[in-house]
Amino acid sequence: MDTLTGAIGHGDDWLDWLNGQNPPAAGATAAAQTLAAENGSTVQGGAEPVVMDGYPGFRVSVETVNSVGASIIPGTEGMRAHAHAVAVIEPRCDFDPAADPTKPVTLDCDGQIVDIDPVDFDPDDFPDASVLFSVHLAE
Repeated sequence: MDTLTGAIGHGDDWLDWLNGQNPPAAGATAAAQTLAAENGSTVQGGAEPVVMDGYPGFRVSVETVNSVGASIIPGTEGMRAHAHAVAVIEPRCDFDPAADPTKPVTLDCDGQIVDIDPVDFDPDDFPDASVLFSVHLAE
């Protein structure tokens, strides 16, 4: 969101981001690490950009912090679970495809109207990321 709000009024690619094209990867690994930690796991490596069902996203591999523990299967006590996950970023806003990113643009974000004037843009007036995008696990 910081990169997006910084581009409004300073570049012509910010509308592409609202369409879900080429999301910046900065912060994807850190976000995955936070979510993994909340679920007793760690990210192995970094977040890898992917496209799934036409939406951009990121794939990560995770490993549980704790081992399997006591088990009826001998030799598995110290093993850890491994998995991978893919989170996709689905845009929620529609706008005129011919919109000029240097002029005022009206977004319809699932019924919530957001007006953006790149000449007189105040990042504090920008809606929360959840208004603009849906981020969910796809795999």
